Amino acid sequence: MSKYSPLRRYLSGLPLDKQEVTISFDHVERIIGDTLPNSANRYLEWWSKVENGSHVQAHAWMNANWTVEIVNLNEKWVRFRREGNSEIDKPKE
Repeated sequence: MSKYSPLRRYLSGLPLDKQEVTISFDHVERIIGDTLPNSANRYLEWWSKVENGSHVQAHAWMNANWTVEIVNLNEKWVRFRREGNSEIDKPKE
């Protein structure tokens, strides 16, 4: 289990009609029950989408079908956007 598994569970548990969520870094820390590394507060790259590699934090939100849309390092928040969702993307009949 990764340190960021609680973040994956949090994002996975959001209602399907919620397409984006903005979370403060403090809230992320409460969700994971630990502090974010200094690099999360200093480098946008920490929040980038990395499909291959050791960025376990990125795998947490990617495995929940979310992507990082915007990060504000000065105000310490991140906006996640839900990636394709079969229930929402279905054409209405």
